[in-house]
Amino acid sequence: MKKDSEQTLREEAWIGDAVLGLYARQWLLAQHGRIDTDNFVAFTSNQFLSGLGEPTTVEAAIGRIYSSLGLEAAFSHIEKNLLPLFEKQAARRQRGRILATNKKM
Repeated sequence: MKKDSEQTLREEAWIGDAVLGLYARQWLLAQHGRIDTDNFVAFTSNQFLSGLGEPTTVEAAIGRIYSSLGLEAAFSHIEKNLLPLFEKQAARRQRGRILATNKKM
């Protein structure tokens, strides 16, 4: 039975989602030295991914890279293409928290 392109895209995205999740967890542990579920959810959410394109397409690209070139290449892709936006958004969220805290004082 031949798969249609939509089914293939979803399967690639499913793998890409897992690779992104692994990258995010390792990166967050290295950065924060602890489990950081809030930032993990932010890094892997469709809301975040939509800043880079259609979320399924973004995850599928990661999945294709992983399948053809391996984990290191997929991690490199995430580091180059997703991490800069995540760090920018995280810094903006942190500034917002600081401002909100200062207003309460």
